[in-house]
Amino acid sequence: MEAKIIRLDVKDVRFPTSLTGDGSDAMHTDPDYSCAYVTLTSSDGTYGYGLTFTIGKGTEIVVAAVKALAPLVVGKVVQSIFDDFAKFWRDLTSHSQLRWIGPEKGVIHLATAAVVNALWDLWARTEGKPLWKLLVDMTPEQLVSTIDFRYLTDVITKEEAIDLLKKKEAGKKEREAKLLHEGYPAYCTSVGWIGYSDEKIKELCKQKLKEGFTAFKAKVGQNLEDDKRRLSIIRDEIGNDSLLMVDANQIWDVNEAISWMKELTDFNLLWIEEPTSPDDILGHAVISKALKPHGIGVATGEQCQNRVMFKQFLQAGALQFCQIDSCRLGGVNEILSVYLMAAKFGVPVCPHAGGVGLCELVQHLAAWDFISVSGSLEKRLVEYVEHLHEHFENPVIVRKGRYTIPLRLGYSTKMKEKTISDYQYPDGNIWKTIAKKESL
Repeated sequence: MEAKIIRLDVKDVRFPTSLTGDGSDAMHTDPDYSCAYVTLTSSDGTYGYGLTFTIGKGTEIVVAAVKALAPLVVGKVVQSIFDDFAKFWRDLTSHSQLRWIGPEKGVIHLATAAVVNALWDLWARTEGKPLWKLLVDMTPEQLVSTIDFRYLTDVITKEEAIDLLKKKEAGKKEREAKLLHEGYPAYCTSVGWIGYSDEKIKELCKQKLKEGFTAFKAKVGQNLEDDKRRLSIIRDEIGNDSLLMVDANQIWDVNEAISWMKELTDFNLLWIEEPTSPDDILGHAVISKALKPHGIGVATGEQCQNRVMFKQFLQAGALQFCQIDSCRLGGVNEILSVYLMAAKFGVPVCPHAGGVGLCELVQHLAAWDFISVSGSLEKRLVEYVEHLHEHFENPVIVRKGRYTIPLRLGYSTKMKEKTISDYQYPDGNIWKTIAKKESL
């Protein structure tokens, strides 16, 4: 008998990171890193684990959206999903009523990502492979069959995507061996949270240099003089040979972004990330053009809603570094399409990570990109933030400033049972303790 999805469970899991300033930036000053955590149960006893990242309040809304999607998944024959994953993905995102609260954006799309990520984890576990290896071992035709190309064919067709992948088949084994031996380059954001003291920034820079990092990112945008002071500290600590990027987390208007960044040109910055509204494609294009003479690229994507917006960012020359997010887009299927479009435009993909589980997820995507799509590590980095990895059964491992490619089955998404019991909101042990202290 063919295996079916017989159960979908979803939990609201939150960590009180606002108490320490971890994750703080100009726009999000007190985040509690969180996730909607999905477990799929197959009738053959196989499980799939997926999540979507949130920052505290509102996670309960994403959980409700996942529950609304559950009837579209439970009861499905597992293999039928994977045999025509593009159709299933379209069915999931095109429900005639649920799509109205998107379509393909916002809470419903975050929920889609949690479900789809769990399905890919289930598939990889079923095949006995880590997710990146599942992707790498697919033929170009198989991989492209998982992607919904609706709205994209004016930029890339199925046939073009297949051809792009076929052209990179030579050398795949060598690139896989190289990646397994050397790892994938990472950059560190942990030194630059906007809520950290100058002393803590200095200490973290020294620590991360000892750990082998040569690329760093700092949050900016609340106060120009503070930014200059903090960037001076970081640049003094890391030296002129290390890469340095900055991230404004959408706080500026277009002209404000340009004028502010021109004040920071002395710090030899590789990119400014999210300089303005994540929806303002033409605004990003204006900023890109204005900052090009100063050698500063524009990076964005962690809150880019879907593949159509990425298509337009690429068409408009509005980004020089494409930052897919493993949970903002609708799971692996949609992410694959963005990687392929970026490859066609010659734009490097540098995934957004940090958060809860994002580093665990994107390491698989970056590995597939190098082996099967780009074949290059030039100007390609994966974000690394050191928080909360201890809560996963197979946490990300970074050595000498590089991601160690995961070898265990699945998408590295499974959380520890104790983490769930401690941090499920609002009834987990940790949250009960916090509530008790606040009531005193």
